[in-house]
Amino acid sequence: MIFYICLINEYLMPGRASILVIGASGQIGTELILELRKQFGSARIIASDIKVPGYEVLEGGPFEILDVLDKVRLDEIVRNFNIKEVYMLAALLSATAEQNQAYAWKLNVEGLFNVLHLAREKRISKIFWPSSIAVFGPDTPKDKTPQKCIMNPATIYGISKLTGERWCEYYFMKYRVDSRSIRYPGLVGYKSAPGGGTTDYAVQIFYEAIRKKKYICYLKKDTVLPMMYMPDAIRGTIELMNAKFEKIKIRSSYNFSGMSFSPDTLAAEIKKHLPAFECLYSPDHRQQYADSWPRSINDTSARKEWGWKAEYNIKTMTSDMLENLMN
Repeated sequence: MIFYICLINEYLMPGRASILVIGASGQIGTELILELRKQFGSARIIASDIKVPGYEVLEGGPFEILDVLDKVRLDEIVRNFNIKEVYMLAALLSATAEQNQAYAWKLNVEGLFNVLHLAREKRISKIFWPSSIAVFGPDTPKDKTPQKCIMNPATIYGISKLTGERWCEYYFMKYRVDSRSIRYPGLVGYKSAPGGGTTDYAVQIFYEAIRKKKYICYLKKDTVLPMMYMPDAIRGTIELMNAKFEKIKIRSSYNFSGMSFSPDTLAAEIKKHLPAFECLYSPDHRQQYADSWPRSINDTSARKEWGWKAEYNIKTMTSDMLENLMN
């Protein structure tokens, strides 16, 4: 309680517009908070989550306990910190959501709705909400999946994300809510633990390669999926939010692409640095989720409309991951 009061006294600045990140303890939130604070100053970036984040996020600026489903608490934080922008990251990811379907729907959809409602009331001016390649399904074109195509998601996570896209577009058309979104591919990063997604093998494999020189992958060796290194994802997210209003033509969610690879391709790249590394394969229930998703993404709209361009490929990502995890 004493620590909480200190944070309020140090960071509460009436009249100064702030940015709220909901889900700041997650894989994306941890790195997004650090970059936002670097760019905009620690006092302006309010981290929030239902659990306490790591030391770097907690000590680097204001943090508030928040369950996004608690509308009273959300309203209180928006009012107290004069929040004008919200990054709404709280969600249950694909594999985890299948184990708790009712709660996944509630968190992933109603949480977004609570934030959209504040924007409709003009309490906040801009929202970022992440969608996912999970919105695509078994009838979606697998290669260079276009921005607009058949979308019949096969998971609770994908269904909730597609629903969220429709809500974002509806609120823009009806109430002019400035909501912005990208369909994240699988994300690879070293600053936080994976959050329960099907593509998390691409993070876990690095830890196991270093610790045990062996990894047992839960996907088939030739399962190609769209992926992205976290520094690209964070940079792209902030670039989208900083883009001028008139440049954002898509109000559902933008296709967002980095690279595509399979587990055996990634394992071979790691083996170049750690020759003793061995990757084995034992596909489980997550294989069916991966099989319903694209192999590659066409992100032409994001490139043309707000200048998106990935910087990392599998080679540079692997080198950077290993360097950071081993030092």
